Amino acid sequence: MDPQQEFLDRFRTTGEAESIWLKDIFRFISEFISPVVCGSAEDHASSGEAVCPGQLSVCVVRTIQEQLSVTHSLPISYRPVSILELLSQQHMACVSNLSWSTNLQRAWSEEAELRLPSHRALPRVHLLLIGCLREGRGGEWRLMDASGSIRCDCVCPAPVWLNRPVFLPHWNYIPHHALGPEEDGRHVELVGSPVLLGPASEPGWGAGPGGGVVGVREAISFLRSRTRGQRLSVCGYVGLVCPLLVVSGTSFFCFLLSDERLSVPVLVKGRQLWWAQCVCVGQSVCVTALRVCMLRGWRGNRILCVTDSSDIHTHYAQHIHNDSPSHTPSLLVSHTNDGEAEPEEDAVQSAVRIKLSRVISYKGTVTEVVSEGAGLYVIDGTVGLCVAYQPALQRGLRAGDSVELHHVHFLYGSCPDFPPSILCTCLRSSIRVTTFSKVGGLPPDVGCPSDGVLPLLLLETNVGVSEYLWTCHLSSQLSHSLAPSVVQQQCVCVLSWKIMEFVWRGGGGALGRRRDIYSEMLDQPHTCPVTQYGVGSAAHQHVSVAALTQALQDHCWASLSLSALLPPDAASLSSSEVNSALAWSCTTLTSDPPMEGGPWQRPLLLVGMLELPSHKSELVLQLRDGTGALACVVTETSNNEEGGQGAAFNTAWIGCLVCVHKFTMVMERFIQSEFPSYQYLDQHTFITHRRCRVYLQFSLDHLYILSPSVAMVSYLQQNRPASYDEVTRREHTEERTRRGEDSSHSVSSLSATATHPACTGSRPCVSMVIRVEEKEGVAWRNVGAQLREQQAGVGLSFSLRASVIGPVISWGRDPRNESLTDKEVDTQQEGQVVLVFSGVAVRWCPLLHPGLCYRLTAVDNEDTRVLFGCPDPGRSASQQHHNSTLLVQPGWRFHTLTCPLLKHTQAPSPAILSVSDVINCRSEVVCFQALVCDRISLVDRTSDSGDRKSDVRLTVCDQTGRSLQVYLNLSHIAYPHGLLPGNTLLLSAFQRRASRSGNVYCSHLPISSVTVITLGQTSSIQPSAPMMHLGEWAASKQQRCSVGQVRGHGVCFLFLQLQWSCSLCGGVFLQSCSSPRCCSTSSVFQSKAKVAFEDGTGEAHVWFSGVLVRHLLGFSDIQWEGLQSALRVRGHLRLYPQGRNLVSDSDDSLVHFLLSLCGDVSCRQVTLTCRKNASQRSEEVKRFTRGDIDFLTRMAPPLQLTCVEVSHPAGLQ
Repeated sequence: MDPQQEFLDRFRTTGEAESIWLKDIFRFISEFISPVVCGSAEDHASSGEAVCPGQLSVCVVRTIQEQLSVTHSLPISYRPVSILELLSQQHMACVSNLSWSTNLQRAWSEEAELRLPSHRALPRVHLLLIGCLREGRGGEWRLMDASGSIRCDCVCPAPVWLNRPVFLPHWNYIPHHALGPEEDGRHVELVGSPVLLGPASEPGWGAGPGGGVVGVREAISFLRSRTRGQRLSVCGYVGLVCPLLVVSGTSFFCFLLSDERLSVPVLVKGRQLWWAQCVCVGQSVCVTALRVCMLRGWRGNRILCVTDSSDIHTHYAQHIHNDSPSHTPSLLVSHTNDGEAEPEEDAVQSAVRIKLSRVISYKGTVTEVVSEGAGLYVIDGTVGLCVAYQPALQRGLRAGDSVELHHVHFLYGSCPDFPPSILCTCLRSSIRVTTFSKVGGLPPDVGCPSDGVLPLLLLETNVGVSEYLWTCHLSSQLSHSLAPSVVQQQCVCVLSWKIMEFVWRGGGGALGRRRDIYSEMLDQPHTCPVTQYGVGSAAHQHVSVAALTQALQDHCWASLSLSALLPPDAASLSSSEVNSALAWSCTTLTSDPPMEGGPWQRPLLLVGMLELPSHKSELVLQLRDGTGALACVVTETSNNEEGGQGAAFNTAWIGCLVCVHKFTMVMERFIQSEFPSYQYLDQHTFITHRRCRVYLQFSLDHLYILSPSVAMVSYLQQNRPASYDEVTRREHTEERTRRGEDSSHSVSSLSATATHPACTGSRPCVSMVIRVEEKEGVAWRNVGAQLREQQAGVGLSFSLRASVIGPVISWGRDPRNESLTDKEVDTQQEGQVVLVFSGVAVRWCPLLHPGLCYRLTAVDNEDTRVLFGCPDPGRSASQQHHNSTLLVQPGWRFHTLTCPLLKHTQAPSPAILSVSDVINCRSEVVCFQALVCDRISLVDRTSDSGDRKSDVRLTVCDQTGRSLQVYLNLSHIAYPHGLLPGNTLLLSAFQRRASRSGNVYCSHLPISSVTVITLGQTSSIQPSAPMMHLGEWAASKQQRCSVGQVRGHGVCFLFLQLQWSCSLCGGVFLQSCSSPRCCSTSSVFQSKAKVAFEDGTGEAHVWFSGVLVRHLLGFSDIQWEGLQSALRVRGHLRLYPQGRNLVSDSDDSLVHFLLSLCGDVSCRQVTLTCRKNASQRSEEVKRFTRGDIDFLTRMAPPLQLTCVEVSHPAGLQ
């Protein structure tokens, strides 16, 4: 009879559909299952297994009916599926359960989505999965049929399942994986146990030396007395399961058999690697045919090892004590972040506390997959899990998996970017999935496609867990913050690792201590890389450019205190003085250490690419990432012998991907207000316009190059024979050679090559070498109609005069910043050229400076005449450079030549004066450098476009303390960055002028330029005033010192005025303003005094105002307020003491009281910081009479000073 018909006759069908279904089952078994079972028929002949397709088909149908608990119908909605069809046709994760009804499936889905609201339950499919379980590579289990095989993950597989045909009643299919090739990631998850298709064989027990099974205690004695050829069977509880390792091409894993307090290690390799799926902690097992072997590399030396005839039997209770061993750790079901759970502190090193981890076991549910490639997960929503210190899991954990962790290290507060509680595995830890997830994974996040590189880098360098977690978090942030073009070209994980080595190890990149894998798995007491970990708040925090900009703008106004912007005598300021003081202010924050009260409590670092300015009004370099760009005031160490700081000049930095780890954040506020007086500062309605500008200040010395530009590679080769990456790569290669490993697969090689810029192809170009002689400032000028990208009109423009070193050279490629060649130098043809920059070309302004040499390159051009400038018919081609004018085109490039040049290319240093030189010289136009002491906005207005146009007065000084004032008219120039107190400026082409009183000051010209050359502490800096003698100071006719300190005592009061004044017009204020044209209702209290002061060498008349009058009179705050109240009705009071006896004919008690206080001034010695007034009286002729004789003599008038500070000796205030 036909086998198919014989099979159909064994079942009663109720219709044609069931008959067709049965035929499909028989065809499927015959085509896909029988060849696999029959191929191993000889192996199963002794067990009597059925290998006939008809009998196997009957067994399958009976099994399916038993699963349905219904014998009168067949599940015709289900169909069998082959492995090949499942892999090729099923592209979505799914679940199949033969016993489900619609209601059960709906309840199952609702429960799964309730536990993980952000995930969706696996969709159900009506597929039947039948195959044969076989062992695969690396200890994995695979489900096989005639069409192929697929990895099969089981919760707790039994050895009897192997090499048997099985039916899977409940399974999940996961079609993708984050790591490895696509075919390696697909797998089936077996939920529950499979149904064996055929009878199971009885286990056969191996024999020990006496034909029986020994316990752990007896097995230890066999280890001590090794006998060649001896085999034994050992039973016990599994106390520890180590992960599967591959060393020198050999795969193996170890586990410990325990009995009470004793344990013996067992090494498994070869054909028995599939045991790794069967062995779990706490299980009773018996292992047969073990031998004693020597384990090189472990000081314990002897270990039990499996043989080809070894077998394992689970749930074995013979010869094992009834109670489980006391040392087996219990499972923790919850964890609280209280102080008791925190490990004890072990040591303190450099502000980072070193703690000891605690070894525990844990049971929970995976709620988030942070990074499968990096081995980071979150359990129960609050506990982090790091499995990177183990080999990569064959099956990555999925959200919703219930896991059982044994011998994991508990760490608290190891990384501020992760949950405080962290569980970290080592080579002694085991991870077992007890329940597979019921939900599908979320779409993969936009991240580094090779995040699996991080564990490989960890294997090479062996860093601590704090550093590794910080690197993983940084890698995730860079994946979102860097520009897409950078992410495509660079490995973000390698960039993060390089930053970690620089930040945490100072750029040394030294290898960590080599891990001893055998001691880590088998030794007691246990030590591993996560036994100790560091805890501290010094971990840097990465922030994107957009987030930094927004946070600074918010902090700029959140930290604003209008009253703090006013001087101490704000109560006496008029309305115009108050609004002028509020017009400009500045707040700064440092990245390391962070400022108290700032938006961040940790040191900051930025990662981005240095670029030329793109915004027309911001003529400084900018740092750009994928979220935005931020202006940067940058300085650089010069290449001269002095090696001092100066403005950034090296164009090789453009295009470099850098990490900025030390910088200053600047927030400038521009406020236009109409406050009547200081009393109305809490009413912000008087602010008519406000704007803030944020930018960074840093030195290029505080940058770490992650990916150099092509020009930077050339620069490093010229100036640094062995760069850091080359040295690091050589050290790593030597280390791997000592280990006997293949250096061609070194991840450090990936680290070196992943950040190397791609070389550009050959592009013809022409170039010439110039030396900048003079440079004018950028200003709004009539640029004419020569620009193609814009119409004629007013635009930013500047020009510079340069010396041409040699002829124009044609190249077949772009030479960039390569060393100067002989053909580019010709002393006979050296001439002058004027380069005009306008439009896009203005962006080169921050990097072009007098005294430096540059190679000007016109790319994609072979005509040398493009660099000859405006032609002169009367000159030959070789003479065209002399005094020619050249309009710089947008596509031209400048490259700084920083290598040592020939002597004739060395430009003499421009004459840069100091403040003292400017005061003493007679030049009309000067170039000098000075330290900014103070900045004041003089004119405050807003244009129609909303941009601030404020004139600025800078007070600058030099090291001698001499100072002068510089006036900048910013209405026709781009608003410069970095004009902050504490910064040193280079002011070029400023006009030196003298006031009518003889004081020297400087004013801005259309050709003037301002360059920040040194960064300092951005706060108001007053030059230290020298101690002066009045006689010497009065005799000095030059502007030798405008501010000085004098120590002496007052002789007498010459004038005292106390007055309530109108805050708007300044008139006397009684109940209202005394001026009929003013209707103001606000008033301020003002005070002035003039005192004769002498120090023994001369006499001076010193003016006091505001709060200084109170200090001079010795009033307390309460007394000063009482005096103001007493004068409220009177409005004003003026005293002119007659002579030095302070005689007054007035009967006013207040006047007599003030005169008595004025008389006490001669009794107190004080130190005054005074400013010399601009207007000083000339010599006077006085008549003296002695008897009948009159004498006429010339006398120097008293020195006129204005006091800025009063210092009383201790105890006399």
